[in-house]
Amino acid sequence: MLVVDDHPVVRHGITLIINAEPDLTVCGEAENEQAARRMLRELQPDALVVDLSLGAGGDGFNIVRDVHAHFPQLPILVLSMHDETVYADRLFAQGASGYIMKQAAAEQLVTALRVVLTGQRFMSESLKAHFAERGTEAGEQGDRLSARELQVISLIGMGLGTREIADRLSLSVKTVETHRLTIKRKLSLDTNAQLVQYAIKWHGPPTH
Repeated sequence: MLVVDDHPVVRHGITLIINAEPDLTVCGEAENEQAARRMLRELQPDALVVDLSLGAGGDGFNIVRDVHAHFPQLPILVLSMHDETVYADRLFAQGASGYIMKQAAAEQLVTALRVVLTGQRFMSESLKAHFAERGTEAGEQGDRLSARELQVISLIGMGLGTREIADRLSLSVKTVETHRLTIKRKLSLDTNAQLVQYAIKWHGPPTH
């Protein structure tokens, strides 16, 4: 499997944990988005373990989305310091197979890998409880939106206005406004303020 993390010590630690298992092997390590894409093509790993935040070296969200689009059968386990209840839903909607906090024990990392390698989705017990409390399945809200609508709401979460989003996506302002209305309808949001609040919570970029 391929490990993607911008911190050498973290990458080395993850590799040691995985390689200690008799049936699991790390075939490569990448420190940024560009290296990850190249090594995916060259090494063709059985699974991908990726950090959500790669600093200046890229974005784990982009990797999850693009890798799933090109290699839909490849298990993707996200390993991150960021709150799973905030980011897991978005990542599952974009194609992640599992989400595990970096604070989790080594045993949970191995368990998560074994689960996603069988084609199943891995969630911690606390994350399962979170979705149960919300009354939704993981990725359900994201699955309601089209790829373009996910792009729009992600940019809203990043703080961009309608004209900025239109420029970024090469769309007309009217088209972006239509997308905003459709997103609010699909997510049962009544006001623009609620839309912005939702976008920031679920689709805004994480910080290190």
